[in-house]
Amino acid sequence: MDLATARQRLEEMLAELDRSIGVLRGDPAGAREFSAADAGAGLTDADRARAMITAATVQRAAVLEAIARLDEGVYGRCADCGEAVPEGRLEARPEAARCVPCQGRRERRR
Repeated sequence: MDLATARQRLEEMLAELDRSIGVLRGDPAGAREFSAADAGAGLTDADRARAMITAATVQRAAVLEAIARLDEGVYGRCADCGEAVPEGRLEARPEAARCVPCQGRRERRR
């Protein structure tokens, strides 16, 4: 993937994540009235929304880091081993900072 295409995709991802986070942080359910029986369901919805906000925020940070790597001229290089991140990986995950083997090692350590 050429750098201009990568930047465009990353900026589109960032805009979409910002929109999604904004929607998730809104409280459309707050306008409804809940009975005591609905309290458990509301808590589940709130927990789910928090989890989605957390996931979107983590992905947003990865996109911002990828844009910074573009600006620094190191986009497409693995952050751990320095080897090229495969083109297919960058096509699927433009924010990817690591090659598949290094990402796998990182995930196993968690």
